[in-house]
Amino acid sequence: MNTPHSPRCEAPDHSLTGGDNPCNAKGPDADPVADLGLDVSRIRAITIDLDDTLWPIWPIIARAENALQAWLTQHAPATAALCAAPGTLRELRNQMNITRPDLAHDMSGLRRESIRLVLQRAGDDPSLAEPAFEVFFAERHRVDLFDDALPALEWLSGRYPVVAVSNGNADVDRVGIGAHFTASLNAHGFGAPKPHPSIFLAAAQAAGVEASQVLHVGDDAHLDGVGALNAGMQLAWVNRAGHAWEHAPLAPHITVSELLALCRALG
Repeated sequence: MNTPHSPRCEAPDHSLTGGDNPCNAKGPDADPVADLGLDVSRIRAITIDLDDTLWPIWPIIARAENALQAWLTQHAPATAALCAAPGTLRELRNQMNITRPDLAHDMSGLRRESIRLVLQRAGDDPSLAEPAFEVFFAERHRVDLFDDALPALEWLSGRYPVVAVSNGNADVDRVGIGAHFTASLNAHGFGAPKPHPSIFLAAAQAAGVEASQVLHVGDDAHLDGVGALNAGMQLAWVNRAGHAWEHAPLAPHITVSELLALCRALG
């Protein structure tokens, strides 16, 4: 899962270049990243991130945690009382990163076991962790796509094989967009997370092309950007929030503030 971002940059992307894009710099003193320039002729497939690229993740997680809390209030009131303080469930899930390193890349497992832990602490039945997690997981898939996401997916998948590459646990079929994807890889199922190059190379293989023929599309400069570039892919950095690029000498091939700008650049 990607880190929380600041509110989206609403400035339109007119030039599709790093130097002129008002969403490239973070603050008046930040230097815009100099894009490498996109070689459209090389592109035979698209790989794309999910959370914070196609939809904003943190409002969804907050809503899912609220649904979970409501379920616990009804079925495990002692646990609900223990989790009444805002952020308690998320803090417990983060603790699981340390106490359960075997679940390091399993977002569902981390969440499920954090629920089990708080049930045990409250004296409730730990077997309730399974149905409680399903309440959370169902809400996690009620995503609110960015306005540009679905038309961009339709355009891209009509021209290229598209493969999802995510560190999170979203299921593209459950979200309702699976028809636009040739394949979908996540860190838990594959066994390695972004930015490890191996998951990007596997995504290229799933698309039936070489890594050099792939354009990766993602919002996270480190997980998406560094990972894809080190795998030999071209990178389209979706910089909705106006972050500064901090990974020189690496650089994206194109920076856009929304996905339809990328489609225009490709088409």
